[in-house]
Amino acid sequence: MEADKRDVPFEAVSVEPGPVKEGQVRDYGLISSAHTVDHDSWMQVGLLLVTSFNCGYILSFSNLMLVPLGWTWGIMCLFVVGLFTAYANWLLAGFHFINGQRFIRYRDLMGFLFGKELFYITWVFQFSTILLGNMGFILLGGRALKEISSEFSNSPLRLQYFIIITGAAFFLYSFAVPTMSAMRRWLGISTILTFTYIVILLAVLVKDGKSNENRDYKIRGSKVSKVFNGFGAVSAIIVCNTSGLLLEIQSTLRRPAVKSMRKALCLQYSVGLGVYYGVSIVGYWAYGSTVSEYLPTELSGPKWVKVSINLAAFVQSIISQHMFVAPIHEALDTKFLKLDEGMHSRGNIKRLISLRAFLFSGNTLVTAAFPFMGDFVNLLGSFTLIPLTFVFPSMIFLKVKGKTARFEKKVWHCTNIVLFSILAVVTTISAVRLIANN
Repeated sequence: MEADKRDVPFEAVSVEPGPVKEGQVRDYGLISSAHTVDHDSWMQVGLLLVTSFNCGYILSFSNLMLVPLGWTWGIMCLFVVGLFTAYANWLLAGFHFINGQRFIRYRDLMGFLFGKELFYITWVFQFSTILLGNMGFILLGGRALKEISSEFSNSPLRLQYFIIITGAAFFLYSFAVPTMSAMRRWLGISTILTFTYIVILLAVLVKDGKSNENRDYKIRGSKVSKVFNGFGAVSAIIVCNTSGLLLEIQSTLRRPAVKSMRKALCLQYSVGLGVYYGVSIVGYWAYGSTVSEYLPTELSGPKWVKVSINLAAFVQSIISQHMFVAPIHEALDTKFLKLDEGMHSRGNIKRLISLRAFLFSGNTLVTAAFPFMGDFVNLLGSFTLIPLTFVFPSMIFLKVKGKTARFEKKVWHCTNIVLFSILAVVTTISAVRLIANN
């Protein structure tokens, strides 16, 4: 029976039956979902996390994370933020079920516990994160295509043309692979592409680093700029470690979902983190404080090296970006598709095309108008991801376990709420300042 249930094209409930107060679930959770729930293995989700976080974004992290901080503060922040992010996601994964209720959406959980205000705040934070992140992916894809074009032409087309091509490619993929669970057929390709371009990239970076005798690691700028840029770097480190979509990703896991999600997180914060931190550190070591915002522009060697890295990064970004944008697809599909028909029925195909076209045309247009890669990353990690990753899980803990928790645990989570709320304000100011300057 369970296997048959998983083959249904529309299968999921946002909250499963259990002893809750009447009206809470009805007020703060959609009853059904157009996307698959309770279906995937932890290995599939773990591989999804590893490959998705080792996307084209890592080609900009040397510049965004380490240049503003330098070696000492940079390595310290990488370690501390990575550790705190792993802990916060581990904590949040444990609240996928509360009193027998399963919450497949972060906003549903916050609405259930804190009311409609937090439901809508979480909704805005998550969807802002997704939209900004997707713009960054479109920009990265466009940069990769332009780098390939520049290898074959002395006057390549403007970046905006390649951004439009990337947006069109993302649209086609989202139509062919409508849900997060459906990505399993592409994870093998994504894994091969990921480690192919990373191995080639690391080999070239080591070669360039050995021959580069003029690099330095001086942190440039005024004292005020150094402080604000440092907080921007912290935002970038947060972005490379978390998505703010843990419950949505966890919803695809079959039971035991909490144990399985934590296994997947272990894979992300060991293998996955080791790779994207490694690329970032080696890139900074190779070129110093002058390292480019997009690493392939720095690389030496034959033409095929740059072409291979950029082509692999472009194709891999088409796959990996889908994990981050899938919750928006889920919300739109659940709202507008006919749930009693197949995903690719005649009527739903028209709706799918319209919904995907609306999303990607808007995002592509904004990206083409404001092609500032660093701004996307810093803003993404400031006012949205910090509350979603660090503040809200501690709030949930105090709400669910506050009456029975030990005093020191209450103090710990209260301290997290205060400190990370302050950090969110400071990093947001830093991101807005950077955008204004650009």
